[in-house]
Amino acid sequence: MAIYPIIHKETGETKVIEMSVHDITEWYQNNPEWKRDWPSGCASSVELGEVYDRLKKTKPGWNEVLSRASKVPGSRVKPI
Repeated sequence: MAIYPIIHKETGETKVIEMSVHDITEWYQNNPEWKRDWPSGCASSVELGEVYDRLKKTKPGWNEVLSRASKVPGSRVKPI
């Protein structure tokens, strides 16, 4: 199940719905007055970069584990 933050086009009311990826297209067709609330519903590039910085700071040994895994023949793992 996926979570979708949505906003009402006319009233500005917001809510979060949870349904399968396959059902959301049909839900939007049946409810044209609602649209996806993208600003609160997707990660910004800043948030994506912070994940690696936080991981390095909170788990300093993790990069060593990734380095060892990258040396295994055929591995596509890369240290961060």
